[in-house]
Amino acid sequence: MALIEWNQALSVAIKQFDDQHQQLVAMVNQLHQAIKEGQGADTLHLILAGLVQYTQSHFAAEEALMEQYDYPEYPRHKQAHADLVRQVEEISVQLEKGNRLQPINVMQFLVNWLTNHIKGEDKKYTVFFQSKGVV
Repeated sequence: MALIEWNQALSVAIKQFDDQHQQLVAMVNQLHQAIKEGQGADTLHLILAGLVQYTQSHFAAEEALMEQYDYPEYPRHKQAHADLVRQVEEISVQLEKGNRLQPINVMQFLVNWLTNHIKGEDKKYTVFFQSKGVV
């Protein structure tokens, strides 16, 4: 069973972003599965690298649309994205230095950030973008 099940509570009703959020959820679930199989430490660095890369392209897509339509919360939303990227990069640096991190703690951080960000910050743009014809 997946750690995070995709459902309507996570939908922002913008297909492009829902598809991307589902991919992010799948990556967190991949980490969860690796931990359950005792491979968390071995795969953590690989999953984090993929997560950083995918998250950056997802954030760029969101931010481009926000800029295009002059979304009023854009500066704050962009800062939230930058904060996550910085935090995940710090985790990656710790791994590269050989510091042992608890995969379960990293996973819990990612789960909390992802679900809280989607349900909080991202849901705020749904009505705004829909009013601009974006679905």
